[in-house]
Amino acid sequence: MIPPQANAACVGAMEDVLAVYTRPDDPRRPQVCLDETSKPWVADTRASLPATPGQPARVDYEYERQGTAHLCMGFEPLAGQRQAKVTERRTAVDFAHLIQELVDAHSPQAEKMVLVMDHLHTHKPASLDEAFAPAEARRLMARLEIHYTPKHGSWLTMAATELSVLATPCLDRRIPDPTTLTQAVAAWERRRNAAKCRVDWRFTTHDASIKLKRLYPSIQLG
Repeated sequence: MIPPQANAACVGAMEDVLAVYTRPDDPRRPQVCLDETSKPWVADTRASLPATPGQPARVDYEYERQGTAHLCMGFEPLAGQRQAKVTERRTAVDFAHLIQELVDAHSPQAEKMVLVMDHLHTHKPASLDEAFAPAEARRLMARLEIHYTPKHGSWLTMAATELSVLATPCLDRRIPDPTTLTQAVAAWERRRNAAKCRVDWRFTTHDASIKLKRLYPSIQLG
């Protein structure tokens, strides 16, 4: 995405997220980044040929679409833990139930979950009210500290990095059904969590003011 130039709203949201990333690890306020992607279910129309000595595996170029899966990634970069969830839909209600799961199962003892996410239309506090009774929606909101990436700047959520890591072993191939995708994603998640793979985030507000200077408004004093 191409961010707008000389845009104060973009700069303000970007520096807010970058400031969150400088905070030390605090189990009382765990940082969780959220992002999502889609994956079409694609089935072969002809049987593939397995690899043989001197000959790679061969897959026919024809395929049959079976629908589309939605994959949401919740990633705690400082703890090296992630939770990937496969659903058949991308709705406000699905998003609300994911937040409930992250709050109650992922961080049950935390005072607040510091949530970094982008501006997708489902990523709104109002989604909680669509899914739950008012008391439950308020309870969940009280457990959240939300920070939005700037519009056209969703790369600033570290969950996008995890989705890129997930792509090579799990998504860059034909997957015919939800069960196969769910099993592949779950196996990847267990390996990454067991290894506590973290992100060494080094992009700071100082770097942004130099490398992304075009985003900053020009202020004339005097």
